[in-house]
Amino acid sequence: MNGPAVRLLERGSAEWPANLAHLGAAEPKRLYVRGPLSLTDACAEPAVAMVGARAPSAAGERFARTLARELAEAGVTVISGLAVGIDAAAHAGALDGAGRTIAILGCGIDRDYPRRNAALAKRIAAAGAIASEWGPGVEPAPWRFPVRNRIVAALAQATVVVEATRRSGALITADHALALGRDVLAVPGAPWLDLGGGTLALLRAGAAPVGGAGDVLDALGVQMEVEPAPGEPPTGVAGVLWAELRRRPRRRDALALSTGLAAGVTSAALAELELDGLVVEERDGTLSALEPSRRRPVNSSGRGA
Repeated sequence: MNGPAVRLLERGSAEWPANLAHLGAAEPKRLYVRGPLSLTDACAEPAVAMVGARAPSAAGERFARTLARELAEAGVTVISGLAVGIDAAAHAGALDGAGRTIAILGCGIDRDYPRRNAALAKRIAAAGAIASEWGPGVEPAPWRFPVRNRIVAALAQATVVVEATRRSGALITADHALALGRDVLAVPGAPWLDLGGGTLALLRAGAAPVGGAGDVLDALGVQMEVEPAPGEPPTGVAGVLWAELRRRPRRRDALALSTGLAAGVTSAALAELELDGLVVEERDGTLSALEPSRRRPVNSSGRGA
């Protein structure tokens, strides 16, 4: 671990987040923290937990990062668990929006775990906060991750789940949030995919659907104005391909066949669309169209993108 020194917070200290008391007997006795962000200050502002699949779709990961960025731009603290996938996208999005983010670890405070998120952890520790109830030297263990989820849920006013299977650990965080009387929101997913099973179950149980930052801000009671933002639909060859992918995701060869465009022309236009964030490629090679951003949230103080 490199970066800021670790500080120890004892229950009842000045920086101890008051909403952890809602955990009752499960409230941690202490937290180890690194990073300049005050947990008390960060959680006194509107705060949301964002959790989800560790192996999300590319579109889901992009959605989570954009959602977190827009929430951070509106003044919302984004809390997650530094896991790969949706957690990492949430933290990265909050940092993209120059906002506040808190990562709760399932291991000792001196571990940047998982290792593939070490660079992200360094960014969080430089601008936000990384916290754990376990001190230096404590190794990651499978049982520690579900346990830390109670802290993620308790620190936030609401929990948003982005892509989750029916056995996802993200649902444990949602259960903690419900037990604490906090709002749970879910991003609707394709019901024929495993990644949509967990969020579908949450929606059936009464979770509020999330189609964008405005839905989360409404749940948090944050006033939002709609401002115009760049993001007109593409034109020309890129527009033809984007419109085709909007109708149905498909692979590159099928796309070239359906549009009648040469493979080279198709590849060049797709590269342009990917750079503009209008097309994303899944792990199986399927391409999906993303909607251009047409609005950005601004809180009552006027802070925005």
